[in-house]
Amino acid sequence: MKKIVYIEVGTTDPTFNLALEEYVFEHMPRENEYFLTWRNDNAIIIGRHQNTVAEINEEFVRERGIRVVRRLSGGGAVYHDLGNLNFTFIVDAEQGQKVDLRRFCQPIADTLCALGANATVDGRNDILIDGKKISGNAQYVRQGRVMHHGTILFDSDMSVLDPALKPDPAKMQNKGVKSVRSRVTNVRPCLREDMTIEQFRTALTQSLFRGDDFVRYELTDTDIAAITEIQKQRYALHEWNYGFCEAAQITHKRRFEGCGSVEAHISTENAKITSLRFHGDYFSTLPTEELAAKLIGKPLAKDALLTALDGIPVSDYITGLSRDDLVALLLD
Repeated sequence: MKKIVYIEVGTTDPTFNLALEEYVFEHMPRENEYFLTWRNDNAIIIGRHQNTVAEINEEFVRERGIRVVRRLSGGGAVYHDLGNLNFTFIVDAEQGQKVDLRRFCQPIADTLCALGANATVDGRNDILIDGKKISGNAQYVRQGRVMHHGTILFDSDMSVLDPALKPDPAKMQNKGVKSVRSRVTNVRPCLREDMTIEQFRTALTQSLFRGDDFVRYELTDTDIAAITEIQKQRYALHEWNYGFCEAAQITHKRRFEGCGSVEAHISTENAKITSLRFHGDYFSTLPTEELAAKLIGKPLAKDALLTALDGIPVSDYITGLSRDDLVALLLD
């Protein structure tokens, strides 16, 4: 059994904390498994494939000094403040390297139940208490390893959720609610005994790893220097956090059950695809840029697209999406 290394992160800078996750995933010894707990101060964390300006209320975010940072994993945008506890598992992927959120969500839900909250895992990536969301989760799977991270709304300022984020109208309609705030709640009032967020952090970690080979790790100066370099090269850059949305002649958007929202931004010349980019809150095992590249130069027609996609595992690029769904999206 692999040793579990626990890192309790002290900084609340979102650009550093996301760089730290990447550093642990890419550079720390693979013979270990890792668990991190961390908090961000006033930030919106954008999913890898999302169009940032479509997800946030820019004026409100700017006035409140809310940081906006893009993460490596897919999924939707989430708001963080100091009342929110984040957790990260970095472990070997299961055989086949598929996105499997329940593997990590269920132990969190079990811990919450043990503390008196009526927690369940619901949908593709949510943990609920009494039917209201307290945790959203996402995964980044590469080269036999998985980074699973999630939020826990412990004692967050709910009044900021609605004005900071622009919820997807299709998602709201499907859920039968009119706002983000109406379908989320905090963990703290649901616990059997009141505790601070730091006490909760301790209780969560002890519950998850009771009896396992578990060691704490303090970041060294060398670690911090390497993390700071990743921070500078990626997470502190405007191009990373706000980029990826090129002008396109055609934009098609659909929401697929079990997959999420997918947008196709398409440009054509002589009825053939000249550029293609995907956006959305979907998850992926393989980069969607590779999927798009396979369709460049192909006619924007059903038979041609089906032929081009024959034998290509579309659901590895956009989890939960079939070849027929993709063609229907492109043709709308």
